[in-house]
Amino acid sequence: MSLPEVKLSDPKALRGYAHPLRMALIGLLRQQGPMTATQAAERLGESVPNCSFHLRQLAKYGLAERAPGADARERPWRATALNTSWDDVSDDPQTRAAVDELSAVQLALYVRKAEEFLARRAEESTAWRAVTGFADRPVYVTVDEMAALRARIDALVTEYDDRIADPAKRPAGSRKVSLIRLALLADPPPTDALADATGPTTTTNDSPTTANTNTAVAGASPTTDHANAATTGAGGGDGDGGGDGELPVSGPVARDLGEQRGDR
Repeated sequence: MSLPEVKLSDPKALRGYAHPLRMALIGLLRQQGPMTATQAAERLGESVPNCSFHLRQLAKYGLAERAPGADARERPWRATALNTSWDDVSDDPQTRAAVDELSAVQLALYVRKAEEFLARRAEESTAWRAVTGFADRPVYVTVDEMAALRARIDALVTEYDDRIADPAKRPAGSRKVSLIRLALLADPPPTDALADATGPTTTTNDSPTTANTNTAVAGASPTTDHANAATTGAGGGDGDGGGDGELPVSGPVARDLGEQRGDR
């Protein structure tokens, strides 16, 4: 299934979302449903005025909106979508800088979530410890092959998307797992001005002739974890990659080449 998402493209919106508390708030709303600033503050250990301010900012960028309350005094908020995505292919300097800023915040959240999991991993059963954790391996691929690999990985994860929106479809014993995919080029781009970015490159010394990409998938967290973020898309990202205040899945979670998601 295709999850509803908000796609950010304006530099101001990208920078506006690049805030740990805002990502956590969106993840909370996406996982636990509409709630007031007071309720969100209690769950996140923040002040009510602080949460109220950041929720208004999220509404400004189309990520949150008011929801019907039980009475005139109650004014809850809800997320407008289950994913947040943005592209990383713009040639505009301001947009690229904003994307880098947002990605840096998201990466810091990934690291924090991984550290939190590592600290409590010993409490998990042997079965869960055996299927979670950290790993990486190099692959030598072209741009087109990397795009195809990402699409195949995404297709596998998408098979479970209906369980995000409908808890009734989650089988007994299932738990929320944050899949964080990081696709990192191990070497800087070739300096040969004649090199074709989409094909083999001339190398010197011990540089590979094709891109060396390291990928990592990590993290298991119980369904009670309320700060996802990213994001699961990868954007790929939410991506929300991207991961929703959710870490991100998911790396940024990437579904299309150059796209990141978080907050899923």
